[in-house]
This record gives sequence, structure tokens and C-alpha cells, in this order.
Amino acid sequence: MSERETVVVLGGTSGIGLATARRIAGAGARVVVAGRDPAKLEAALASLSGDAVGEALDAGDRAALDAFFARIARVDHLVLALSGGEGGGPFRDLDLAALRRGFEAKFWPQVSAAQAALPVLRRDGSITFLGSISARMANPGTAGLAAINGALEAMLGALARELAPIRVNAVAPGVIDTAWWDRLPTEAKQRVFAEQARVLPVGRVGRADEVAHAVQFLAGNGFVTGTVLECDGGLHLV
Repeated sequence: MSERETVVVLGGTSGIGLATARRIAGAGARVVVAGRDPAKLEAALASLSGDAVGEALDAGDRAALDAFFARIARVDHLVLALSGGEGGGPFRDLDLAALRRGFEAKFWPQVSAAQAALPVLRRDGSITFLGSISARMANPGTAGLAAINGALEAMLGALARELAPIRVNAVAPGVIDTAWWDRLPTEAKQRVFAEQARVLPVGRVGRADEVAHAVQFLAGNGFVTGTVLECDGGLHLV
């Protein structure tokens, strides 16, 4: 990515999104970060070096998305790191209302943002979705999460052909040490991470910057499209 390029990271105020903004800004591109929480946005921008700006934005509001992209006027690469925390658990007892909220927090905002960006997205630019390895493995207790992320994945091939020469890709992270896991009690989180370290071929959980590196690759490589890049430490092999 060059200094002349503008990269928009939606959901860029924490976790993988923030790590992506930090990596891309460090590479010299202009980064526009957006997130719902103004306090998180301010903290995120304070942690970024280089040419980085931001805006508080509810990606669930289509009118706000349209206005946001109109103000930017030109986007070279779009990164969709918007996510939620609901939809997991054993199917027999799964709260379907929570699963619906999971779709509303991740699937619909990512799809809506991708569509809203098209009028200002560079003709040969890129869109990178952030999914999850849950869509690529049959892991009990993750059927709801697999449905949310699988729905995004199912669109990739068609979008890559329909929107060409815009490139459309996704990254499927595994267990990554981010604040997403802080919803669990500390001991439960430690047990999950310890178990992952035991079974994963790489012997540890992932870091947000490692997923950000995968995002940066997909955005910057002009010969990759319609691809889901697994960044999971080999979890899909277990």
C-alpha cells in the first residue's frame, strides 16, 4: 500500500480492527477508522501513528454509512471488522433471539457497508471481510456463529465476479487473544486458551496483529480475489 491510498477500517477501534489500522497506518497509507463508541475511537486514534483520522459511526444505520462514504469521496481499500458477541452455544438451548442479534451486529452491517462504499471505492480496489474459522469447521456449540460467518463467506465468490475488478476476500481468524474473550470469567478464558495451546499445531492462541497481517496481504495483493484466508493456527485441522 502506498501513501496515496486511503484505507477505511470499520470496526477499527479495538481488537483485530485496531491492529489492522495500526499496521496499515505504519505502512504509510492513510487510514480512516470508524466505530460506534466515541471514547474507544478517541483512544484508538491516539494509539495510531502516521496519517490516521476517524469518525464515530453506527454501521447499522445505512443513511449514516452513505453520508460517511460521501464525505470520504475516495476509498482504495475497505476492511470490514464489524462484529458482535452473540450467537454461540449448544444448538439445543441456543437463544435464537441472540442469534438474530448476532446477525444484526455482524452480517448485516458488513454487507451494508460494502454496498454503501461502492460508489466511492476505487475501480480496482478491494473489500476484505472479517469472518471466523467457525464457518469452516464442524465444532459443537458454534452452529450459530458458523451461520453468521458462513453467510458472509457464501457471498464472496459471487461478489468477486460481480464487482470485478474490485477484489473481494475474507480472513477467517481462529482463537485470537482480544477483548472479545473478556466476556468470559477469567478462569474460563484461561482454560480455553490453555486448551487451544494444547491442541493447536502452532501451540498457542493467535495475536490480533497476526490477523491484521493477513488482512494487509489481501488488501495489498492485486492478484488475489474470492479467497478466504484462514488465520487460525491450524484450528481447522484439529
